[in-house]
Amino acid sequence: MSVIPLRGSRREALGKGGARKARAAGLIPGILYGHGETPVPLAIGAREFQVAMADATGGNPIVSLTIGGQDFNALIRDAQYDPVTHQVTHLDFQHISLTERIEIEVPVHLTGLPVGVKDSGGILEQILRTVEVRCLPTAIPASIDIDVSHLNIGDSVHVRDLQAANVEILNDPDTTLATVVPPTVMEEKPAEAAAETVEGATEPELSVERGKKEEPGEEGKEAGKEAKGAKEAKPAKEAKGKEAKESK
Repeated sequence: MSVIPLRGSRREALGKGGARKARAAGLIPGILYGHGETPVPLAIGAREFQVAMADATGGNPIVSLTIGGQDFNALIRDAQYDPVTHQVTHLDFQHISLTERIEIEVPVHLTGLPVGVKDSGGILEQILRTVEVRCLPTAIPASIDIDVSHLNIGDSVHVRDLQAANVEILNDPDTTLATVVPPTVMEEKPAEAAAETVEGATEPELSVERGKKEEPGEEGKEAGKEAKGAKEAKPAKEAKGKEAKESK
């Protein structure tokens, strides 16, 4: 792995205000830490950083960082970006030794077209996109490739299937990297069942026909009977009283 030369300067103005001033001057604020040393605030020219990274390969380039006359081998551990312009707004560098093993994440790259996708319409799902490895900085792979062309529907590849020279993979060997799943099928309602549903649908019944008087319900009928009984009982009482009067 090649080492990318990069020059920076110590940053005296700290905090958010100092970072804003650095960006206004065309610099990227950052920090260098590691090896038990006191963190060093720094600033890198935005244009210089862009040109240097244009030739970088892989996701973990090693940088030979020169600050105040001192040289440091470092990894870019974190880069923050502006959500609108997508320009780098902050960098974290980790000071490393080229002779000491480090732990770092490496991307997993799937190669080939699975037979289950090509012949059976299956879907390839990548479960794990990076793995953590331990190795010398100069042995960090740009990615770890694995062939998935032999996978049929229901088949999977796991961390134990990965192969990388001079690299120790730290993830659980039984962790699934990728699998081929059956195609998604939209269940459609049979035409006959749909027709039966339409034919069996009924319109709401009307309580009365147009132009006809609505028949009273059960409660109305009972009330009508009571009213009729009251009317019939009244003449009977009047007749009884008349007979009593004539007998006197």
